[in-house]
Amino acid sequence: MAGQRGKRGGRLERLAQRAAKPAVDPCPPGQIGGTYKPLSDSDLRRIYDTALDLLEKLGIGEVPDRLHADLLAIGAIDNGKGRVLFPPALVEEAIDQAAKTFTLHGRDSERSIEVGGNKVYFGTGGAAVQTLDMDSGIYRPSTLEDLHDFTRLQDTLANVSWFTRCCVATDVPDNYDLDVNTVFALLKNTTKPTATSFTLAEYVAPIVEMLDIAAGGPGEFSKRPFMKAHISPMISPMRYGEDAVDVVYECIKHNIPISCITAAQAGATAPATLAGFLAQSLAETLGSLLMVHAIQPGYPMVFSNWPLVIDLRTGAFSGGSGETAVLNAASAQLSNWLGLPSGVACSMTDAKAIDAQYGMEKGITSIAAALAGGNLIYESSGMTASLLGASFEGFVLDDEMHSNTYRALRGIEVTDENLGFEAICNAVLEEGHFLGGQHTYAAMERDYFYPTLADRNEPRTWAENGAQDAWGRAKTKAREILSSHNPAYLTPQQEQEIRSRFNILVS
Repeated sequence: MAGQRGKRGGRLERLAQRAAKPAVDPCPPGQIGGTYKPLSDSDLRRIYDTALDLLEKLGIGEVPDRLHADLLAIGAIDNGKGRVLFPPALVEEAIDQAAKTFTLHGRDSERSIEVGGNKVYFGTGGAAVQTLDMDSGIYRPSTLEDLHDFTRLQDTLANVSWFTRCCVATDVPDNYDLDVNTVFALLKNTTKPTATSFTLAEYVAPIVEMLDIAAGGPGEFSKRPFMKAHISPMISPMRYGEDAVDVVYECIKHNIPISCITAAQAGATAPATLAGFLAQSLAETLGSLLMVHAIQPGYPMVFSNWPLVIDLRTGAFSGGSGETAVLNAASAQLSNWLGLPSGVACSMTDAKAIDAQYGMEKGITSIAAALAGGNLIYESSGMTASLLGASFEGFVLDDEMHSNTYRALRGIEVTDENLGFEAICNAVLEEGHFLGGQHTYAAMERDYFYPTLADRNEPRTWAENGAQDAWGRAKTKAREILSSHNPAYLTPQQEQEIRSRFNILVS
């Protein structure tokens, strides 16, 4: 046995080993979730049955005329009182025929991800109107330049699997220019899967022309769409929003995958009880699915049931609460139980600073959603101040947090080699420890994540290195990335053509 151990010699070699990336990434995106189940089987059935009852007996109001006709054509019922009712068999038909998995393409195919099943991915979302300034440490209005910078920054972060604008360019007052320049920022600065929103349906077709330019020519984008749309066609409680429904029709016409987002708030636009909230929110998100089913059965749609919480004492939105954690985990469990691609929203801290509250709230909410198997976890990077703010340092810190979460999801592989019988015998009979053994080195390469921002030094070494906190370390890294990473994912010809046809507001 002694001959099998092997040792590595030399301090320099060991230091190089520690500095190098592991041969095998111990915690890549797409780990398997679903082990955390806050709802029992009977709980799932009761919530689902209540949602079916709501759709059958209460139905959905304020149905736009075009959608009204399409819904009745597939078997929905007008109750004569301004509401459309959905028989349970129709709901189950929509679920059965829904897309269960589909690809979110990146312009770089190596960055595409498969949505659905039990794989977990962290990504972004949000519409922060303020940015945490890295120089002053104080919030200021978000700008178009910030959006470009956030897009460049996240392009380097392995655990942001898709990028939706995290902030609104408040210095662009015209809605059409805002939508155009948001998409341009994504095209110029990342080749990951992306997502955007459209203020009005008439903005979709011209923006698709811009996407075609980036894709290589007229009609090319729709062949392999690398941008999805975030749409909220359902207004809680239980009614459709006409402008958003119109956007859905246009996106389906142009083959843009969609996330249909329900964002009810407990105690305000949905019941304060968690079970009642889940029943209404599920019914509303099923209402979005029924809309898609009426337009084009099986169309790629992320079932984005996002339970949001308010502080019932003040009415303020609360993104970092324990209730947010368990509600979004339960939402992911419900969606997965139905076999639908799930989208939830977690890691939306209420903290304004990058402090202990920030870390605690992001950690508990994001890992709960991941353990429950949320396929796409939105708002999970860089968001602060109850979604009012976005932070460059936050993006960097959250990326490292996600690596730890993925490592937890990966779990423990029990194999003959990993059980280490021979390694234990060698250590006990020879040197009395496991340091330097080949079994240990193999595990070091394969099984452990080594953070670059979290400080594991002893207090004296930490003090000698400047006693820096996580906020400071993340700020340094964010600045390094922004000073060095200036991608040009549009060719000069593509950019020139876009600028000649659209009002692009950055030089």
